[in-house]
Amino acid sequence: MRIPLSAPDISEADIEAVAGVLRTTQLSMGPALEAFEESIAVKMGVPYAVAVNSGTSALHLCLRALGVGPGDEVITPSFSFIATANAIRYQGAIPVFVDIEPHSLNLDPGSIEEAITPRTRGILVVHTFGFPADMPAILRIAARHGLFVLEDACEAIGAEYQGGKCGAMGDAGVFAFYPNKQITTGEGGAIVTRNPRIARFARKLRNQGRAESRGDFEHDCLGYNYRISEMNCALGNAQLHRLDAILRRRETIAAIYSEKLRGNRHLMTPPGNAPGRTISWFVYVVRLAPHLDRADREWIMAEMAARGVECGRYFTPIHRQPVYRREPCRTRALPITEWMDGRTLALPFFNRIADRDIQRVCDALNQLTDRRAAAAPRKAETADGPHNSACVPRHPCSSRSSGS
Repeated sequence: MRIPLSAPDISEADIEAVAGVLRTTQLSMGPALEAFEESIAVKMGVPYAVAVNSGTSALHLCLRALGVGPGDEVITPSFSFIATANAIRYQGAIPVFVDIEPHSLNLDPGSIEEAITPRTRGILVVHTFGFPADMPAILRIAARHGLFVLEDACEAIGAEYQGGKCGAMGDAGVFAFYPNKQITTGEGGAIVTRNPRIARFARKLRNQGRAESRGDFEHDCLGYNYRISEMNCALGNAQLHRLDAILRRRETIAAIYSEKLRGNRHLMTPPGNAPGRTISWFVYVVRLAPHLDRADREWIMAEMAARGVECGRYFTPIHRQPVYRREPCRTRALPITEWMDGRTLALPFFNRIADRDIQRVCDALNQLTDRRAAAAPRKAETADGPHNSACVPRHPCSSRSSGS
């Protein structure tokens, strides 16, 4: 039987919550929305939450609320889902891509300050794969330079850094609830913030620029249809109530994978909880050792697929996406980002994956990486070794600059 890369975890209680909305006459902007927003705000320990139709919409609204406009620059990693940069471009601003840390794959604080110019307005942090970014260091840099900090926590609901909740440490944070996420609304996203102005502005803009205190057809600014339905909110609220149990299960799955792949010298497994950091496991992504490369990954993925195991490429860096060969952006040196490109492999990872299926995935991956490495003697292991903590070559490639 095929093992998918991801699958939503829908319970009978979830189904009943959605059915309950369908038995009413209010399918949008009603009590389910209010309940979902309240639950998110309480869970994140902030006074305001604004639910919208996607994490991308949430990013866009935050950037507009934070005053980002044409010609402004926003620092962000290239090693992310493309929506991170797209939301910046929606405002006519310029994404400035900086490098990541080799261990966490998160924005490297040491790369931020050298990228700051008089046009820089803020830092868009991504908590990659649910691993918390170094928020204290990033917030200190932002404070020194008068920059906002927006957290893309779309992959990191429930993650923490030194007791702070990812998404709730900057000026605003966003979450996404696509079906492959820890919890889902089908489609949906949310903004969390302690700033009442950001919350009010986001609520207005998601509903075509209509102020809550105005009449039905009075709009005082250019807005969008970023509303989320009552059905989505009912599903999200039901799922949110079992988030802690879901995260515990996902942590267990990650631990099983790490144990079964521990002896594979051709892979580097993802980091576990570091001191002061609690991961929210979104995906389980292994990295190929230095003696394997992109061609090997593609062969391994094809062979895994032939065995009924779906794997994923997480991520192709944004600056290497075809659209960003045309869209304005600025690219710093990205040796770690470009080294990781082509070497990451996401394994099947979802709440209800069976232990026997994890065993099947690991058996296949261990066999295939052994076979591929044996068939490629030209790629002798480097002196760094496949389990070097950085998992990067001794002389990483240089990054190419993009136009601005």
